[in-house]
Amino acid sequence: MKTINIGILGYGVVGAGVAKLLKTKQKLLESRINAVLNLKTIADIDTTTDRGIDLGTTDLVPDADKIISDPDIDIIVETIGGETFAKQFIFKALENKKHVVTANKALLAGFGNDLVKTARKNRVDLAFEASCGGCMPIIKTLRETLVANDIKSMSAILNGTCNYILTKISKEGLGFEEALKQAQELGFAEAEPSLDIDGFDTAHKLAILNSLAHGMEINLKDIHVEGIRNITPVDIEFAKSFGYTIKLLAIGKKHKNHVEARVHPTMIPETNPLSHVDKSMNAIAINADATGQTMLYGHGAGMMPTASAVLSDIADIARNIISGTNRRVPILGYPEENIKAIPILPMAQLYIRYYLRFEAQDNPGVLSKISGILGENNISIESVHQKGKKHNGKVPVVMIVHKAKEEWVQKALKEISKIDSVVGNPVIIRIEEIDQG
Repeated sequence: MKTINIGILGYGVVGAGVAKLLKTKQKLLESRINAVLNLKTIADIDTTTDRGIDLGTTDLVPDADKIISDPDIDIIVETIGGETFAKQFIFKALENKKHVVTANKALLAGFGNDLVKTARKNRVDLAFEASCGGCMPIIKTLRETLVANDIKSMSAILNGTCNYILTKISKEGLGFEEALKQAQELGFAEAEPSLDIDGFDTAHKLAILNSLAHGMEINLKDIHVEGIRNITPVDIEFAKSFGYTIKLLAIGKKHKNHVEARVHPTMIPETNPLSHVDKSMNAIAINADATGQTMLYGHGAGMMPTASAVLSDIADIARNIISGTNRRVPILGYPEENIKAIPILPMAQLYIRYYLRFEAQDNPGVLSKISGILGENNISIESVHQKGKKHNGKVPVVMIVHKAKEEWVQKALKEISKIDSVVGNPVIIRIEEIDQG
């Protein structure tokens, strides 16, 4: 039975999870792959902390180059994260003709095009199933399972931190800060959570998924990104009264000459399955022309779910090695020469329905002023809702408007915010009537 040697860069949560699966599932893996997956070496600056894993004959060293330059190692697994050392190590590993498996979505979103070119030049594989959606097989689904489909749209919940916080606000009426604190205490949110709650983690994943779905270069810089800091229980209650749920969605849609790519809080109908994805769970709905709608659901992070996805990549590469081939499936699902620079629709040109909320003094004529400005900007009101007066004399004025261009709405909101009776900044949440197939 052939032995395939593996090295892991980084022995934190994910690295330890990969090591644990390689050690505890050795017999199962051998029976499925018909090869020995030998964890030869792990590199981490901390070589003394007990991770609770019996490494046996596996070496634990502080120097990553011991793995990258080892001629006996076939597959390198990068679990360091970030865009500094990880970037340096992955490029060097590819240049040394090592197959690489990574979960590093930030690095892929920022430098994926160059990584793909480097892997191609050196005739090695670069695999990243764990980069998007944890244990959900999103990458394999887009790259292989749906190969005969034009992907019309994708709508996804891809960040467990944000989904946990929004669930707590929705189900328990917590404020944002209190919900965030609970998420941090439970380990769902980092001490410095901005990458998650401001939407950037989700945008990294959308950039990767768009490339796989549409045969386009990875493009992070043109994705519109908004986070959840400004979502309040008031807006969630209004959404419920209209039959909607608020989720942070990654939305990708294919049009004739461009794609939509946006991340923002979104109102979706309660009849949509994504509205019932709660707490730290992730999900993606893919609408394709041959299959209709397909939905994947699962843990988007965590030691063992992420490690499981990493092992699926290791197994694929191992099978290639056994059969004497590599790069059997293109890294981004399309041969590199067929990948195009497809433009992303500028957010100003988005045409969609909106939820708008204003805090206004209960003065005569304020509603007519707001309505007048909207009308002057080609925005048609679908419905208006007012709740009772608050103790400070302000009342929330909520409007659902028909489809309008984003640039019209933003211009109108700037004008409305200048009305003396309007207090603070207007709230805007986009409404997505997600295609059910």
